[in-house]
Amino acid sequence: MNIVVCIKQVPDSAQIRVHPVTNTIMRQGVPTIINPYDLFSLEAALALRDMTGGTVTVLTMGPPMAEESLRKALGYGADRAVLLTDRFFAGSDTLATSYALSTAIAKLAEEAPIDMVFCGKQTIDGDTAQVGPGIACRLGLNQLTYVTAVDGLDAAAREITVQRRSEGGVQVLRTKLPVMVTMLEGSASIRRGTLPDLLRAARAPITVWNAAAAGIEDVQRCGLRGSPTVVKKVFAPKPRAEKAKLIDVKGRRDGEIAADTLAALFAALPKLEGDLARQAVQA
Repeated sequence: MNIVVCIKQVPDSAQIRVHPVTNTIMRQGVPTIINPYDLFSLEAALALRDMTGGTVTVLTMGPPMAEESLRKALGYGADRAVLLTDRFFAGSDTLATSYALSTAIAKLAEEAPIDMVFCGKQTIDGDTAQVGPGIACRLGLNQLTYVTAVDGLDAAAREITVQRRSEGGVQVLRTKLPVMVTMLEGSASIRRGTLPDLLRAARAPITVWNAAAAGIEDVQRCGLRGSPTVVKKVFAPKPRAEKAKLIDVKGRRDGEIAADTLAALFAALPKLEGDLARQAVQA
C-alpha cells in the first residue's frame, strides 16, 4: 500500500489569544503542534502499512518551520516526509490549500500510484473540514469522511471497509481504492515512536518542494490570490455571566433528583419540553 497522510502544523489552541484592538489571532510566542486530528489519521495509516506492507508518506504545506512537525511524524514511524513551502502559498484558504496539496499528491503518484490518502477530520485552527473532501474531488478519489475505525482492507480486491459516524448512528461502508479517508477523534491514539524511528527522524532528509517542483503551473490559484474566502472578523467569545444552578441532592431519592433537574432545565429552556414531547409522539 502506498499511503499519503496530510498533516498540518497548527498553533496550540490552549495558548491562542486574540488581540484586543485588532481582533486578530496573536501567534507570536505560541508553540506549534501537529493538528491532533491528523495524528489519528497517521496512526490509522501506520497500522494499515504494518498489516499489508508499503510506505507512508507525510505531506504538509506551510513555512519552513513546519519541518519540525514532519520530523515528529517520522519519529512515529512514517517512511518519508514532503514539505510544500513557497511564498505563493501564504494566506491560502481551504480552496487554495486543497489545490496545492492535490497537485503535490498527483506529483507523488508519478513515482508510484497512491492507494490511500488520509486527513484529519478538520484542523483546530480552521475547523472547516473542507480540505480532505476538496483533495478527493480534485483527484477523483472515493471519500470516506468522519471515519471512526478501519475494519478491514482487502489488498487483492482493493477494497476497504470502515465504520463512519453519522447522525443516526454508525454506518459500515465498503468502497474501492484509491480512497480519501478523514478520521475522527478517538479512533486510535498515536503510537510511541521506537528508538530506531526517533534516531532516523532526526537525520532523515526532508523532501522540500516549492510551487514549481510540486508541479503547480498556475500560482494564481494559490495563496491569497486563489482564496475567495474573506474573514471579516475574529473575536474571543465573551465569558458567560450565568452561574450554574446548584441542586441539593442530600437525602433525596433518585426520582426526586431527576424531577427537580428536569424542572430546572425546562424552566431555563421553555421550548425544550414541548420539543421533546413532539419527538416522543413522532417516534
